[in-house]
Amino acid sequence: MSIDVNNESGTEVDEQAILDIARYALARMRIHPLSELSVIVVDTDAMEQLHIQWMDLPGPTDVMSFPMDELRPPAKDEEEPPQGLLGDIVLCPEVAAKQGEEAPTQHSMDEELQLLTVHGVLHLLGYDHEEPDERAEMFGLQAAIVDGWRSEKGLTGPSPAPTVS
Repeated sequence: MSIDVNNESGTEVDEQAILDIARYALARMRIHPLSELSVIVVDTDAMEQLHIQWMDLPGPTDVMSFPMDELRPPAKDEEEPPQGLLGDIVLCPEVAAKQGEEAPTQHSMDEELQLLTVHGVLHLLGYDHEEPDERAEMFGLQAAIVDGWRSEKGLTGPSPAPTVS
């Protein structure tokens, strides 16, 4: 899996954890191992510009996803998943830090960025949370992936509760 993490935010983040959880999420979703993903970490000004330009919404947001080849997890009967460019995930550590502090189970900015990375991966794979059934499916997958990764890494304590809207 080719995953690039580019921190343009000026904030120190755990880039290795972002890379690791993205790789774990893609493997768990059975995405072709030669697929490509880009994760960009930006400041609030850059995120606000993207949010206005692409969503026509004011203010910065936590995560945005920009799919390329519209890859989807393969059906259970498919032996070989398709290969391609997944796209870009853009993260904002300043928004992540605030969300982590305000979450029912307070957690660090880096833990929130890990959660948001998985959230972004799922959006790139076509998952959404507009409707209640879609929300249940996406957030259930998100929790299972984050919990699985944390367990594999031997991390203790409660997993961050979903704070993305």
